[in-house]
This record gives sequence, structure tokens and C-alpha cells, in this order.
Amino acid sequence: MHTRADFIAHLDFLYGMTHKSSTLAVPQVSSVPRHVAIIMDGNGRWATKRFLPRVAGHAKGVDAVRTIVEACSQRGIEYLTLFAFSSENWRRPADEVSLLMRLFMTALEREVGKMHANNIRLRVVGDLSRFDAKLQEMVAKAEVQTAGNTRLTLTICANYGGRWDIMQAVSKMLKAHPGATDFSEEQLTPYLAMAYAPEPDLFIRTGGEERISNFLLWQLAYSELYFTETYWPDFDGAELDKAIESYRQRERRFGRTSEQLVEQKKAS
Repeated sequence: MHTRADFIAHLDFLYGMTHKSSTLAVPQVSSVPRHVAIIMDGNGRWATKRFLPRVAGHAKGVDAVRTIVEACSQRGIEYLTLFAFSSENWRRPADEVSLLMRLFMTALEREVGKMHANNIRLRVVGDLSRFDAKLQEMVAKAEVQTAGNTRLTLTICANYGGRWDIMQAVSKMLKAHPGATDFSEEQLTPYLAMAYAPEPDLFIRTGGEERISNFLLWQLAYSELYFTETYWPDFDGAELDKAIESYRQRERRFGRTSEQLVEQKKAS
């Protein structure tokens, strides 16, 4: 009997969506990042600044997600990964955690049909075992419904942590290769939660903080980092364009020299 995971893994194979790490192979660089990863920070502070309850900030943040998904689709970005709920966020007040879960479920109910109609694929990565059974079921159905879509892959990281990701990948790799003691990056990579996507070209954090905060620790090794004071609810297409423009000014060497890049451009 085939499981949901088998079905999705088969589609990943068909669409060629497994990618080597940039530490193993130098990716093609273009003026538009292929993969953008975002820590959506500042919802609570956005609300507090306006003398509103934190719930208002989180609700407004959901609207910003819709805006950025559309903006990425329009700009030809193929992968968008959003850090929605970290493994550390369970430390927040219980009522706020409960609210975030309800918002997640509401967003799935309202948006999955629209995403499917717009050829957008949804993936949710992280340890979902702590979530309510109904939410887990909704995630599973949404992933299957959108599995064949190719315009944009939207990944929501929920109850996710970069250290958790590496540890679960190591565990799976050891189980798959019992008795082996010597492993390479290339052997570990397929077991990471986002093995179906290329590593992010551009990492964005809104809200003024300048930390990675346990997000995609393995995958961000060669990503360009962009930090903005703008709170997530105010982050729109224009703000995304600022980040992309900053990205275009970077020289992405991946261990090579500037001279080598010049010679490569001449050769091409």
C-alpha cells in the first residue's frame, strides 16, 4: 500500500526536484533568486506599535504571506520557504500558541484551493507530531492536492528547527545504512527535510533582528543574507524588490575568486 509520503516522493522524482548542495556543486546564478527563504518576524511588535493585541499582528501577517506568494510568482521565483513556527515557539504563552494553530488551520481552509488554481505547490516541513490530528490531516490533504503543481513551491516550516532537521536526517541516514561509519555531505543531503528544493539563494529576515534563529542551518551555508527593519505585516512586493536588488549587487563566488568569475563571464 502506498502512503502519502511515497506519492509525494514519486512526484519529486518525476519533476526532478532533488538538488545537490552548493558545497558539492556550484549552482547557476541569475539576477532573480531561484529560492527565497524568509523569517517572518515582527507581527507582535507591529500590533503593539498600533496599540492592538498581538493577535491582530498575526492575522495581518497571514495577509502578508498571501501578498508575498503572489509577488514571488510574478517575479519568477521558483521556491519560497517561510518560517511560520519554530520548535522554540512552544515557549510562547499558551493562548498565543493556540491562536497561531487556529490561524494556520484557517489559512489552509481558505488558501489551498486558490494555490492549487494558481499552480502553486504546498509543502509543510517540521515535526508535525505535536500538532492536532485535524491539522495534520489538513496538511496531508493540501500537500497531495497540490503535489503536481509547478509554478512555485511554497514551503511552510512549522515546528521546525535547523538542528532538529540535521539530527533527523542523520538518524534516517544511519537507519538506511546500518553498520556504516563514514558518511559524506552528499549521502546526508537526501534525508534533510527540504531535499526536494535547491538551497536558498536569498535569506530575508524582517523585523530588525539579525539572526538566523535555528532556521535552515545546513541549507543557508552559501545563501545571501538580507535583514530589514520592516515588520512582516508591512513586507510587500516593493520590499521584496529591495531585497532582490540587494541580492543582485552581491558577488556569489562559492569559494572561487573574483578573477575566476570574470573569466567565466568572458567564456560564456
